[in-house]
Amino acid sequence: MAGPGPADGSATTWVERLGMFRHGLLRHGPGFLMSGIIALFVDMGVTSLLTRGVGIPALIARLVAIKTAMVVAWLCHRTLTFKVTTAPTLAEFGRYAAVAWTSAGVNYALYAAILLSAPWMAPEIALVLSSLVAMAVSYVGMRFGVFGR
Repeated sequence: MAGPGPADGSATTWVERLGMFRHGLLRHGPGFLMSGIIALFVDMGVTSLLTRGVGIPALIARLVAIKTAMVVAWLCHRTLTFKVTTAPTLAEFGRYAAVAWTSAGVNYALYAAILLSAPWMAPEIALVLSSLVAMAVSYVGMRFGVFGR
């Protein structure tokens, strides 16, 4: 007996979609994690260099670091996470930028909230915490909105 949904057998229930999400996460997880770690270290390195080395305030330095890490992450996700073999397109870049800036906004807002509510906390700890939340936002957006894989 066929359940509700299209005749082509595509998944339509939330349980089926959850299964597809888990399958994709298992397939993409190692590359996504590696790409995220690389971007995190770029982000942390630029933030630390600008705050500790140059003396720029942490909230300003982080804006530069996020932009730098975003470009690195895009290149890594194309190759390591989603294994895109076609040439990048302007449309793909536009979708990526929208997801990345949304994630960066979440990341920065949470980073600022943490530092403002706990001024004793090291900026690097706030960076890691905010980046973990932003990572989840990024994966969902990239998987379903940018690379469609």
